[in-house]
Amino acid sequence: MRAKGIAYDTGFVRHGEFSVEEFDLDAVRSDLTVIRDDLHCNAVHLVGGDADRLERAAEVAADLGLEIWFSPYPLELTPDEILGLFADCARGAERVRQRGAEVVFVTGVELSIMNSGFLPGDDVLQRLGQLLGQPERMREVAGKLNAFLAEAVGVVREHFGGRLTYACIPFENPDWDLFDIKSFELIRSAEVAGVYAESIRNVVAQGKPVAITGFNTAAWRGSGAVAPRSMEIVEHDETGRPTRVKDGYVRDEEEQATYLREVLQVLEEENVDGAFVYLFSLGSHPHRPDDPGRDLDMASPGIVKVLDDGSWEPKAAFGAVAEVYARI
Repeated sequence: MRAKGIAYDTGFVRHGEFSVEEFDLDAVRSDLTVIRDDLHCNAVHLVGGDADRLERAAEVAADLGLEIWFSPYPLELTPDEILGLFADCARGAERVRQRGAEVVFVTGVELSIMNSGFLPGDDVLQRLGQLLGQPERMREVAGKLNAFLAEAVGVVREHFGGRLTYACIPFENPDWDLFDIKSFELIRSAEVAGVYAESIRNVVAQGKPVAITGFNTAAWRGSGAVAPRSMEIVEHDETGRPTRVKDGYVRDEEEQATYLREVLQVLEEENVDGAFVYLFSLGSHPHRPDDPGRDLDMASPGIVKVLDDGSWEPKAAFGAVAEVYARI
C-alpha cells in the first residue's frame, strides 16, 4: 500500500451552512501533525465544501510532507454550481502543487446521490429510494454522471496539472479513461463481507492504481454489520442537527477498532495503491460520557472523540489505524 491515509474534514457546506463553524489553522496543523506522526499516515484526504479552507489546509499538509488528496465535496448543489466549485478548487490545488507538494485532485465524491441534477429527490435518502431495485435507473444515472464528469474534468484540467480521480459508488460506473486513479467508496457490511476482498481484487486487476475511500463504521455494538448505515442511530431536530441517540444502542469502541483492522488488512492483502479511512474527527457528534442518550460520538465514524469544548481524545480505532499503518 503506497498511500496510507485518512480523511480530514475542513467543513462540509450544505445550504450555505458549515459543518465546522470555526476553521482554526493552528488546530489543523496540530491535527495533521498527529495524523503524520502518531497515525503514521503519509497521505491525507482533505474534504470540504469551501475552496479557500481546502487550500489553506493543503498548504499545511504540504509543509508537513503529506501527499494531499484535494477533495471538494459538493452537497445539494446543481451541476453548474459544482463546476464553479471545482474550478476554484483546481486553481487552489495547483498553487499548492506548484510549491512542490504531491497533490491528487478528487473530482467529486458520490456526486449522483449527494447533489441535484442526476436523480429526483430533495435529499440523499429520497434519491437513494429512486435506485433500490432499479437497475435501469442506475444505468441512466451513470450515463448522466459520465457526461457531467467529462465536462468537469475539462474544467479542472484548465487549471490543475496533477493527477485526477473520482470517488465513486460502484453503480456510478465512471469512465476511468478520464482519470489517473480509480477511487471507490467501498464500505464493508455483513451483506457484502463474503465478496468484499474479491470485489477489490477485481478492480485492482484492471490495471490503474486503485484507492479505497470512505470506509469505517461507528462505535456501537453491532455497527460493523451495518457499517454504511451506522450513523442512523441518532435522531435529528427540524434543522437536521443530531440531537440524541435512539434507545437500545451500547457504546463499543472495540467494534470500530476491530472493523478497521480487518478492512485495512484486506486492502493491504489485495494490493490497493491507497486507503483512506473515513475520518479523523466529526465535531458535530460530540462525546458525552456522562449522558449516554446524548453521546452522539457513538454514531460518529471519527477515530477520535470530540468533546463539547472542542478538544478531542483518541478512540480505540485510533490505535488500530496507527498499529496497521506503522506495520505496512
